[in-house]
Amino acid sequence: MTHILDGKALAAEIRAELKTRVDRLAARGHRPGLAVILVGDDCASQVYVRNKIKACADTGITSLEFRMPADTSEEALLAKIAELNADPAVDGILVQMPVPRHIDARKVIDAIAPEKDVDGFHVCNAGALMIGKPGFLPCTPYGVMKLLEKAGCSIEGKHAVIVGRSNIVGKPQALLLLSKNATVTVAHSRTADLGAVTRTADILIAAVGRSKLITADMVKPGAVVIDVGMNRDENGRLCGDVDFAAVAPVAGAITPVPGGVGPMTIAMLLTNTVEAVERRLG
Repeated sequence: MTHILDGKALAAEIRAELKTRVDRLAARGHRPGLAVILVGDDCASQVYVRNKIKACADTGITSLEFRMPADTSEEALLAKIAELNADPAVDGILVQMPVPRHIDARKVIDAIAPEKDVDGFHVCNAGALMIGKPGFLPCTPYGVMKLLEKAGCSIEGKHAVIVGRSNIVGKPQALLLLSKNATVTVAHSRTADLGAVTRTADILIAAVGRSKLITADMVKPGAVVIDVGMNRDENGRLCGDVDFAAVAPVAGAITPVPGGVGPMTIAMLLTNTVEAVERRLG
């Protein structure tokens, strides 16, 4: 029987454990603070920000929300980040992506102090991951690793295939799996015969943002399938990059959408925020 990997339940466990750590830090005189900046009125971004703020409240983390209009200049956004970098009450800074087109996202990420980069996107944290040094891990790949760990999935010696090569998921996910001694293949839009590659995977991670791209005939029987996608199908319903109904009977374990990787991404964002305080206080 296929094992459904319940990210929602695991995220709740992590938040409960974080609440204990937050209370301990508060008793030492510092309650963790997360600043969230939203530029513009993108509907999906508003939902993501709302979910992050609610999760902060559940764990006792102080959340500071800054909403800026879509026509905010790049200079104004960078100035707000500089202000938060200097604020001792702020331990983590998150700028919700995507930002409006007139703003350079890379400049925004690089402006965040590495020790407050709880998204794990700054080049300093990306470089730390690359060479195996301590740093903040990108939240979605971090959450995927926690899901695999909770499921008791053996990674060492297994062939992991990641479909997608983004800086946010695909590349850091490959590095994290390599650190656990998996053999890793990264496939992408230019990969010839994608199905031939995915069928060799013991662990298959789909992170491309294309609705139901991964079909049953592309999955090795018994494989662990992790769906990072968040899309809308032809009926407007949330769905992932994996055709869940067709693939679930073939897979040994699979994440649903919603309720799989999504809640874990937020849980690991909160984890990074609490770790930012613990590192600073010692």
